Formats: sequence, C-alpha cells, structure tokens
Amino acid sequence: VAHGFLVTRHSQTTEEPSCPFGTRLIYHGYSLLYVQGNERAHGQDLGTAGSCLRKFSTMPFLFCNINNVCNFASRNDYSYWLSTPEPMPMSMAPITGDNIRPFISRCSVCEAPAMVIAVHSQTIQIPSCPEGWSSLWIGYSFVMVSALG
Repeated sequence: VAHGFLVTRHSQTTEEPSCPFGTRLIYHGYSLLYVQGNERAHGQDLGTAGSCLRKFSTMPFLFCNINNVCNFASRNDYSYWLSTPEPMPMSMAPITGDNIRPFISRCSVCEAPAMVIAVHSQTIQIPSCPEGWSSLWIGYSFVMVSALG
C-alpha cells in the first residue's frame, strides 16, 4: 500500500475547507497555532496535521510527572487558535464553553500523492510554482508573534 503526504488547509471561517483537487480528506478539525504551558512554548506549522486538532479544547495538552500521573493543564497556560472574522462581543467579556466555537477556524487534513510546498512572494504578487510543480491553492502568508515564551 502506497502512502501519501499530508497537507493541512485552514479556512479562517467556521466552514470546513475542502481538500485541493487530487487529494483526499483524512479528517476535519480546529486550527491550532501555539501552546504555552509550564513555561514552555510550542508553535505549530500551519501546513502540518499537528495544526488541525480533531477536538477543540482551550487546553489541548496534559502534564505528566515522573510517576506517570497526568493532569490536564491548569496552571498559567495558554493556547492560541487561528480565528474567524466573527466580531468580538462589544462587552469584551470572556467567552466560555461552546460559545467560543464561532471564533475558531476550521481545518482539513488531506492526503496528497506527492510532497507539497508553500511558495511565498513577500510582495502583493502571486508567486509562480517552481518548474514541474502545480498550484493547489492561493492563500496568504501568516506570521505569529507572541511576548510569551
């Protein structure tokens, strides 16, 4: 059985994005950017399957001690998710539980028959693919900066 290569697509909406032509859906999920826990940080490459979690949780990680006793993260920990255009409530009050879902981008993990690369232009021009490569979709570059970690 031949195995393909995984690529992740983010919609930045509450809609699950479709897979590019010639690829097949593996699963849909929620777009994870970055976690900060126990004074350690981990950024997630948005092109990989690790940036698309099947289940949404504001604390998507556990801490285990040397005795293999594990607890959900509950300290001064953070998770950052790719958002949607949904406007914040005027009150700016904290959003909890299922009420947060309209603000979290959806994603799809797709299997491609060959390696996939991202080509960035760093201008307003859409870049060309290298010779012998085909375009799967056109999007925007994303960079995240955090004062944490």
